[in-house]
Amino acid sequence: MSGHNKFSKIKHLKAKNDAQKSAHFGKLVRLITTEAKISNGNISSPGLAAAIEKARKENMPNDTIDRAIKKATTDNSASMESIMYEAYGPGGVAILIHALTDNRNKAAQEIKHTLSLHEISLAAPGSASWAFHKVGHEWQPTSTMPLEDADVEKLSSLVSDLEANEEVQEVFTNAE
Repeated sequence: MSGHNKFSKIKHLKAKNDAQKSAHFGKLVRLITTEAKISNGNISSPGLAAAIEKARKENMPNDTIDRAIKKATTDNSASMESIMYEAYGPGGVAILIHALTDNRNKAAQEIKHTLSLHEISLAAPGSASWAFHKVGHEWQPTSTMPLEDADVEKLSSLVSDLEANEEVQEVFTNAE
């Protein structure tokens, strides 16, 4: 029974955890890079300070944060842009999808594909954002939508699939 010992289990578990951590750190590096480009590397700017604080809460190493800031201030090859997509999900729930990307077309197609897998399509700009107001860097719902159990499961599956996309930073819904 090869491959069924304690150390193999630990190795596979560590590989899985490291892959999840790497994907999450990649999103945080994109956020720091974008904020550093906007502020020209000024660590005391509110946007960059908030991004660094978010990364530190996730235990990102300081040298990784410093590299992301340095890359943003010295490398002019690709500029990241922030895009907000809107959709209506299961049960009529408004969904805001915040993405950071260097390729608008690729990001739009990936998000459209993910939504189509759940039989949802993108909404027109402004059609779902009316249900939210911006508080700092977060979008808070102005009104909430009650959901049935089946719709809650569909919505959580959709949100997890969207967050698995490396370009999607955050997903906001107005579900109760």
